[in-house]
Amino acid sequence: MGTGEAVRPAEPVRDPAGPGGTAAVRVAVPPRGVRHDLRAMRIVLHRELIRFWRDRLRMVLGLVQPVLWLVVMGTGLSNLMTAGSGSGGQVDLKTFIFPGVCAMSVMTTAMFSAGSIVWDREFGFLREMLVAPVSRAAIVAGKCFSGALVATAQGAVILALAGVAGVPYDPVLLLTLLGMMFLGAFALTAFGVLLAARITSMQAFFGIMQMTMMPMIFLSGALYPLGGLPAWLSVLTRLNPLTYAVDPLRQAVFARLDVPADLERTFNPGISWGGWVVPVWLSLLLVLALGLALMGAAVLQFRRAA
Repeated sequence: MGTGEAVRPAEPVRDPAGPGGTAAVRVAVPPRGVRHDLRAMRIVLHRELIRFWRDRLRMVLGLVQPVLWLVVMGTGLSNLMTAGSGSGGQVDLKTFIFPGVCAMSVMTTAMFSAGSIVWDREFGFLREMLVAPVSRAAIVAGKCFSGALVATAQGAVILALAGVAGVPYDPVLLLTLLGMMFLGAFALTAFGVLLAARITSMQAFFGIMQMTMMPMIFLSGALYPLGGLPAWLSVLTRLNPLTYAVDPLRQAVFARLDVPADLERTFNPGISWGGWVVPVWLSLLLVLALGLALMGAAVLQFRRAA
């Protein structure tokens, strides 16, 4: 795109002005198509991976908050109470909040990846991308998929701490969690890209990001069970899109644990609509549909505002 890959020089042609005329070069822009847009997406993805790998401070900062939630808060709450005492079993609270910590990890990284659009706009690189002979949809899709991949890679580091939280190192479980994290990261990155399409300063973007992230985290059931909540809070958790990304992670973890039925109902009640428990596949389908809808809305915003 910005490196001249989208422009193909043809044979030099002599300027007909005279024998001493300068040589002119005809250029041909390749026709747009699926293959052309896929190459643009690959370039955007490659750039984001290089940026993520070189920004070691960002990698470390993205891990600080999830590790604090898992190690400090999980250990502190576990010392204050013994979950399931007298019921023939026990659930470590670090195990309970581990799926929520995974979701928070990918959420933070995904939103930071989307924020790179605002950074590129401030320094003029976004303009170079937009004048390239590729569709805006390819650029937005490249940003969404690259942000999801980077966030999932960051979340994989949290998965390495599964043993600390009492989660078994089951290869099938870890791969399942990675797939679910990628799906959630895609939807979150698309949401961030939609915000970044209209915001022109980094300060405003991160202010809005913090304002939206904290309510989504606390209303997702990442840190407390969804069962037995007051009616008003129960409605808010079911309207929160992040709830449908956290619950499948917790369902996958608890499926590998030997937990008594009463503790299962307490700590892993699932999402219910009027008494009907939402299956995992439907939650994942809702997350995917939301991500695609947000990405489509981001494409429209880019065409009007970027």
